[in-house]
Amino acid sequence: MSNLFASLGIDPGILIILLMIVTVVLIFMVMSLYREVQRMKNKYKYFMKGEDGKSLEKGFLRRFEEIDKVVDNQNDLDNQMRMIEAVQGKSLLKYGIVKYDAFEDVGGKLSFALAMLDNSDTGFVINAIHSKENCFTYIKEVVNGESYIMLSDEEIQALRFAKDYGQEDSL
Repeated sequence: MSNLFASLGIDPGILIILLMIVTVVLIFMVMSLYREVQRMKNKYKYFMKGEDGKSLEKGFLRRFEEIDKVVDNQNDLDNQMRMIEAVQGKSLLKYGIVKYDAFEDVGGKLSFALAMLDNSDTGFVINAIHSKENCFTYIKEVVNGESYIMLSDEEIQALRFAKDYGQEDSL
């Protein structure tokens, strides 16, 4: 081999020194990479360790399960809300009442007309007529704000009040 180095004009001593320098540089690079890997391992261990030694992965899985439960609960609430809105649409939410004296000999406005309507102005009008001797009650159906039976002035006024119920809130 010395003949090979001699034929190339390279002194074997210089070649050995160069190889030693390269070896030392490589050793420093390996040590630096080893320290970096150890630092990354420590960061990974710290990151994966949760409170009280619980793993972060278990914490994530628990949170994902909680999120799934919240989504299921939200879907249930949405369904319940739709059912409530359907029932509310059929509920008698609007009313109008007119008190009046049906007869001249009876005072105190004991007679009344009461209109009860849902959101589509469908419902009924009750008219209670009070006299000294009797009290008569009549009910008339209302569909889409109209009655197929003739209404008295007081019933018409109560129906108008019911149809306009809540209008002053939107002004």
